[in-house]
Amino acid sequence: MLHAAGAALADEARRFSGFGWMRGTSGNLSLVVDRDPLLLAVTASGLDKSELTPADVVLVDAHGAAADSSDPRRPSAESGLHAHIAARTGANAVYHVHAMDAVIAGHRWPGGVELRDLEMLKGIGHLAHDETVVIPVIQNHQEMAVEAGRFDEVYLPATAEVPEVPAMIVAGHGMYAWGTDRLQARHHLEIVEWLLRFTVATA
Repeated sequence: MLHAAGAALADEARRFSGFGWMRGTSGNLSLVVDRDPLLLAVTASGLDKSELTPADVVLVDAHGAAADSSDPRRPSAESGLHAHIAARTGANAVYHVHAMDAVIAGHRWPGGVELRDLEMLKGIGHLAHDETVVIPVIQNHQEMAVEAGRFDEVYLPATAEVPEVPAMIVAGHGMYAWGTDRLQARHHLEIVEWLLRFTVATA
């Protein structure tokens, strides 16, 4: 199971590296491999994301700590936030990349990035017209427990009044997107990046 998750994440990492979103060793991707207890396969720290192999993942627990004591590799520093998002939202895939327009958007609109009247909003579960969608922005912090608390402050599950947005920007850092599986997480990531790129370009 871990090898299959590693192969899937290596494919995704090559795709996003090709877009320039995972330069050098930046960014990290995860897939849930078990829910009870929560376990995730997360890309290992310090590796070029364009050259990952199926073995380049680390198993982490619900706190983002290494779950396999025999594995000497370090999980990504952001593993704790991956685990928190997976637990909080029910997502089975969480992707974090350093897309430039997400960083610019978070700098320009620290209170959240408002989007409306764009057909691509349908791709993240919203109306193309007559609805304002806000991509939340949180301030960066080196402690993932702090970032998890900030996530909880801006993330709201879908209600009639506040529909869910499956993405978030970390100011001065990058963006996260998630989904029920790797394909949905990929679509959410790519669609939100497009929406942010359009918004930055037309501001």
